[in-house]
Formats: sequence, structure tokens, C-alpha cells
Amino acid sequence: MSLPAAFVSVILIWSTTPLAIKWSAAGVSSSFSVLLRMLIGVMLCAALLALFRVQLPLHRKALQAYLIGGLSMFSAMALTYWSAQYVSSGMIALLFGLSPLITSLGAMMWLKEETLTPSKTAGMLLGMLGLALVFKGGFSGQGNLLAGLAALLLAVVAQALGLVWLKRIGDDSPPLATTFGILLVALPLFFAAWYWEDGHMPSVWPSRAMAAIMYLGSFGSVLGFALYYYLIKHMEAGRIALITLMTPVLALLLGHGLNNEEIQLHVWFGTGCILLGLGVHRWGSLWVQRFSSK
Repeated sequence: MSLPAAFVSVILIWSTTPLAIKWSAAGVSSSFSVLLRMLIGVMLCAALLALFRVQLPLHRKALQAYLIGGLSMFSAMALTYWSAQYVSSGMIALLFGLSPLITSLGAMMWLKEETLTPSKTAGMLLGMLGLALVFKGGFSGQGNLLAGLAALLLAVVAQALGLVWLKRIGDDSPPLATTFGILLVALPLFFAAWYWEDGHMPSVWPSRAMAAIMYLGSFGSVLGFALYYYLIKHMEAGRIALITLMTPVLALLLGHGLNNEEIQLHVWFGTGCILLGLGVHRWGSLWVQRFSSK
């Protein structure tokens, strides 16, 4: 696949994933929905590994990556699916747009890879302001919304810090094999969560929910990650960062247009602050240099 096609595909997959999560849990329990998604992902990954004859590494670093990645995936996905009961699909995408900021902060503190420059500080402050604006509706008396937003923020932190930990481990296994190993670790945890919460197969299988689960299991859990790793390998980091700037807005518009989700004014202001913060965090120093050279 060409780089432009992969780039557009990742944007489309990541923009539609939050809405698919909302639809996948309509008519079935959230725990069953995510369990079935992960089961589909495992089977598809196994088929692709066999098709391309990719070995599953079992050395120490690979096993560590599977364990940490699996725990991070379970925490992030379980919290996200629970919060989807109360939070719009656009809000899910918007808060996950904060991942680069939290990942960068974790890398500064844990990996000592980056320094806290003025532009990075400004970007993080703008992101926090945007987050406060997004949470505004939750503090105005909607308890379920506030709980959903809090759970979603914890999910973002779990995913971001999991990525930092994976980078610290430094496993160089094939991305598809790493994805399969992570799914294998996470799958029993999702099964235990479903068994503890409900433990019953749904009596009715809504067609839209099943279609969304199939989409998430194949595109969201496997193809999206594979294409993202492909972009990381062949494209500049600055261009890849554009993905996190585009997906929240597209997801908000999709949720509004296809799921009748109301987007309040303070959410748009919060979205603007978060996206501006991401831009300043990523390119602020470059902008200052260009402005100073004129």
C-alpha cells in the first residue's frame, strides 16, 4: 500500500473507531462487546501470522512487551467501553487526542528522552485548559457524564504510559507478532471481566452492534495498528502527528451526523485548545525559529 493511502486509512479508521465502540455496545453488554472484538482480533492476527509465516518471538523482551502491552490494552479498553455508556463518540476521540501530550510527559519523566521546552510546556497547558473545558459539562451536575469522562481520562493515561513502558523495554519483534502477543495476554482478562460482570451470551444479536464489533475486531484492532506501524517506519514523525490533529474533529462530526450527538459550545472551545496544544507541543519550537529568522 502507498504511504498516502495508508495515511488516509489510519485517519479514517481512528476517526470511526469511537462511533463503532458506541454502536457495538448497543443491545449487548460492553464487556461482551469488547471480548468479542478481541477474540476476532486474535483469530485474524493468527491467520495473518500463518499467512506471512511470521514467527512469534518468545525471548525475554518480547514476553515483557506482551505482558505490559496486554495489561495496558485491557485497562484502556475496559475503561473506554464502560465510559461509552455515558460519553459521546466524539468525546472519546477528543480525549484520546491527548495521548501524545501524556506520552511525551511520561517519556520526559521515565525515559529522559526529551527536555521540557517552553513550547512543550505551553502545549501541555493548552491541553489541560482544553480538558478543563471538556469536563465543564460533567461538573455542572451530570454525574454519569463526569464519571464517564474520568474513566476515559484514566483509559488515555493507561494507554499512553503503556506505550512509554513498551518503548523502555525496547523489543524489536515484528509489529504483527507484538500485536498478537498483546492480544493473547489481554484476551483472558476480558473474558474474566465479562464472566464477572454478566457471564451470559446475549439473547438478541443486533445487526448494527455485530457489524460494529466485526469492524473493530478487524480494522480497529489489527489493520489500524499494522498501518500505523508501517507509517512510523516510512514517514516523518511530524506528518504522522497530523493524524492526532485530524481524528478528533472528524470523530466529533461523525458522531453528530450519524449518531445525533449534541456538541456543546464549550466542547468546541475545548477541542480547539487541545488541538492547538498538540500543534504547539509538536511544532512550537520550529514555529518560533521560523518567526525569529524573518
